[in-house]
Amino acid sequence: MSDLKIKSDTLENGVILINAEGYLDAHTFEELEKTIQELFEKSVYRIIVDLEKLDYISSAGCGVFIGAIGVAQENDGNIVLLRPSANVREVFDLLGLTQIFLFADDITKAQSSF
Repeated sequence: MSDLKIKSDTLENGVILINAEGYLDAHTFEELEKTIQELFEKSVYRIIVDLEKLDYISSAGCGVFIGAIGVAQENDGNIVLLRPSANVREVFDLLGLTQIFLFADDITKAQSSF
């Protein structure tokens, strides 16, 4: 069965870095959704999600980000996607989501986007 590992760290200026590793799909998306919701409940809306070690994302996985970006932006925040693999980036491209999300190749660029 596919597995998702999530780890969160606090960066400077209250930005949260979430590292997602493994598979983000219909079986695992609720775990990431819960993590982001808990941040929102703490009034944290500036989030970087490192996708470098994410092997696979489905449309259900992308749905987590679609649902969260509006809430983040309404609260003067954003969700920045960091270092997606070619496979993951392709899914965002196919779903037309590269027009909505900010992508960054390194943590400095991701942090400077807030």
